[in-house]
Amino acid sequence: MSTTIFYEGNGTRIRGGHQTTRCSTELLGRYGTMLDQQRLSWTEHHRLVRMIGSGGQGVVYLSLRRGTDDFTLPVALKIFSPEHYEDDRAYDEAMGRMAVVAAHVAQIQQDNLLDVHNWVDRNRIRLMEMEWVNGYDLSLLLTRTMFDHMQGRVKKDRWKYLNEVIVTAGPVQPRLKPGIAMAVVRDCLAALAALHREGIVHGDIKPANIMLKRTGNAKNVDIGSAFEMGNPPARRTCTPTYAAPEVFEGCECTPRSDLASLGYVLIEMLAGQSPFAGLTGFRELLEAKRFLAQQLPHILPEEVVCNELLMTFCRGLIAPDPARRFPSAEAADLVKDGAAAFHRQLVKGDLASEYDNEIRTWLAELSELPPG
Repeated sequence: MSTTIFYEGNGTRIRGGHQTTRCSTELLGRYGTMLDQQRLSWTEHHRLVRMIGSGGQGVVYLSLRRGTDDFTLPVALKIFSPEHYEDDRAYDEAMGRMAVVAAHVAQIQQDNLLDVHNWVDRNRIRLMEMEWVNGYDLSLLLTRTMFDHMQGRVKKDRWKYLNEVIVTAGPVQPRLKPGIAMAVVRDCLAALAALHREGIVHGDIKPANIMLKRTGNAKNVDIGSAFEMGNPPARRTCTPTYAAPEVFEGCECTPRSDLASLGYVLIEMLAGQSPFAGLTGFRELLEAKRFLAQQLPHILPEEVVCNELLMTFCRGLIAPDPARRFPSAEAADLVKDGAAAFHRQLVKGDLASEYDNEIRTWLAELSELPPG
């Protein structure tokens, strides 16, 4: 049977009114000394469980952080590789800049933005400890393997509903239905708005860096390419397929560059194919991005093309001239032709759904596959 504890004045009393017994004087002394010193240090213990990502900057592992009294916590541990730096000093300088950004991001505390826990130097190799997001990234969800897996797991009526409301077959890969795709985009816009208000550009928005949590909301992850606008790095990294045209041309990378990248992700989610599939050359990609708005009627499905509000929103993200894009992530969500207006349109047409719950249920039905 549990015991109810009452806090009365300065003393702690158990049910019945008797004051609790005291622990040893020695232990109380250690407690007091710890508070008096106003400084703490201890060693963290991590066990790398499995790799969950890799790229030009290094690798990311699911790790178990062990504490005392059998406390364990799954975290993501990014280990930054020095491989692509010209010398040790260049690596140290780049890591120093990233540490400043990571500390800044850690203090923003926005629900759709990755939580950063710590930045560590281990034998001069830098590691960033982050929350482990229990879910799947978009690059994994939008594969035929996942789509076929889902079809084999659900009943006929549920499969029909999924295809009408959440995800359906596309020409190359599954495509998300507009309401779900825009719910993901709105979460991403909220995260970007929080970053941009703090003067930080994400710099690498792409499907692999957007996680859908099992709770039903989306998170922007991997801030390894993020930088403070007042202190841009001499050497920037990006993913060519999702980089804005001005980034390709070596011009200034701004918050509106993040919007273009998110726009490319949205089009891929809606179309069931990358708008730049098969393009690898610099000139090819740049040309395709400059004329993507004109190609949208040929890339997107009819249910998207016939919705002028949704088409206007897409064009407001991907305009090749940054000045013609939405002025900010917040505006992209809230202005007259923004994402929120599209969801209101669905509500008025009785076509809306509880999107967070729809995503949560969908991911639960995929639970037999390992998390991304």
